[in-house]
Amino acid sequence: MLLSWITVKQSLKDVGFQAVDVFTTGKRDGFRRTILLLLICSVSSLLLSSLLLLYLLFALDYELAVAGGIAACFGTLLTVALFLSKRVRCLGTLFVISIFMKKSRNLLLTAGTSLVVLKNIRNTLENLSLLVRSMICNLKAKKASIIAPFTNYVQMLKWIGDMLKGVTNLGVVRFDSELNVSPRLESEEFRQRLAGAEQKLNETVKYAQALMNTVSSVTDRMFPAVSFLLLMMFIALHIKKYCRDMKYKNRFISSKFVHFDEKQKAEGKTHVLPLTAEEEQLYTFIPSARPTTREGKAMVKFGIPVVSHFVAWVIFITVDALLYCFVDIVTTRLSELEPFHVPLLMSIKTHLFIIAGDYFSYSVTLFEKQCLPKPKLLLYSSVIPLSAILLTLLVMALMATKVSQLRLMVCEQFFPTAAEERVEYLHGKILRKRFKMRKEKNNCSLSKPSLFFFFFPVLSGTVALRIIV
Repeated sequence: MLLSWITVKQSLKDVGFQAVDVFTTGKRDGFRRTILLLLICSVSSLLLSSLLLLYLLFALDYELAVAGGIAACFGTLLTVALFLSKRVRCLGTLFVISIFMKKSRNLLLTAGTSLVVLKNIRNTLENLSLLVRSMICNLKAKKASIIAPFTNYVQMLKWIGDMLKGVTNLGVVRFDSELNVSPRLESEEFRQRLAGAEQKLNETVKYAQALMNTVSSVTDRMFPAVSFLLLMMFIALHIKKYCRDMKYKNRFISSKFVHFDEKQKAEGKTHVLPLTAEEEQLYTFIPSARPTTREGKAMVKFGIPVVSHFVAWVIFITVDALLYCFVDIVTTRLSELEPFHVPLLMSIKTHLFIIAGDYFSYSVTLFEKQCLPKPKLLLYSSVIPLSAILLTLLVMALMATKVSQLRLMVCEQFFPTAAEERVEYLHGKILRKRFKMRKEKNNCSLSKPSLFFFFFPVLSGTVALRIIV
């Protein structure tokens, strides 16, 4: 049983090495290697086309048949491209790795900022509009409550008129009294101002909502596609610089460099390994698990924009939450207020009778309950996605220092000719620096006796005389 497991493990390891070799070199010398390369390309295309299908379905709201057709065509074309082109395979591999690079960090920060702006700021504007709408609604309601006391006054005057009819009937002479009361409240200007304020508020809210909806729609639809295109453009530029510019990020000592230096040493030529202490600060061995000082500084530099964006996100979310709390507290306190009673006492005294009572009093509320605002809080709907983005950025910050090494190692596997040229260039660069430093040291050592003879000629002459003697 143990022997069979060891055999299976060794077979899997051989298949893995063979898969990496055929994927990086593209040598299809045999049916097995061809099938293996086709299988790897098909699986990679299936994963990317599945992501495209989800994007078309949920981001662009395509029909399932249309989205499935586009994803199938994309997967087929991508499989053919990966199978035939080594550069496309390198581009796809670096695309997966570049998720942890600075460009992806900037894209995630942009996504988080868009999320905060489009959700929390829009919610803040909606809560403010609700507060203003509630004030206009309450003013309209108060207009009706202002008319209500006048109705009570009219009823009181009519009751007085009925009482006067009984009082003016003297038996001998009868006076017919008729009291006509018609209340009128001049409120046209007040109504027009309310209508104008409400119309202006509606226009402002509609404009802000339309702007937010447009930006949100464009961002949701275009941001993934634009991000993908930008990332692919940066990766293609990286591959071009790696193959053509020997100075581009050429400060890593790889296994190819070690083999080249050993070959130089075996042929009796000048070698550079082991490096000096100063050179070890400039050049890094890859792969290396121990983080260097340069990598620690790169990690801090990577995290500074994350911290600044995080502070801005917290400010926007806090403002939205504080406004929600303010409106909610105001709503709660206003709903708890009891209506206050306005007494309208009447007292009529005659020589026959006395009438007194509280027949026409009324109650007035400070704020109408149907006009109370109902604010919304989007704390959880924005915090959860932002937490996922921040967690991803934290992982990226920890791995970003090693991802640059991994990218160079991948390019080294896909482009061995360019890798050898870069190794030769770096080897010659180190030798030239050593020769220059050695020459400077020799010049300094030669200049010291000359300076001594220049400043102390008498002593130098005495020393020369003693040597002759």
